[in-house]
Amino acid sequence: MINFQKEGKIKSKERVVTYEECRKNHAASIGKYAVDGCCEFMPAGEDGSAVALRCAACNCHRNFHKKVVRS
Repeated sequence: MINFQKEGKIKSKERVVTYEECRKNHAASIGKYAVDGCCEFMPAGEDGSAVALRCAACNCHRNFHKKVVRS
């Protein structure tokens, strides 16, 4: 959550972050481009655990998925 303060008033602006399609290039080692088709990040474990950063669908790290920030 971000707080903006102007003239003594505090406005809160909440941002929702989601991770969408996987962008990992599985054919990079041969100079090509191929993605696996995973459309949405689904954590493989509980929040706060190390496995929560892995996708249950494609087993890629969360950083390979497109980050979308909505306010």
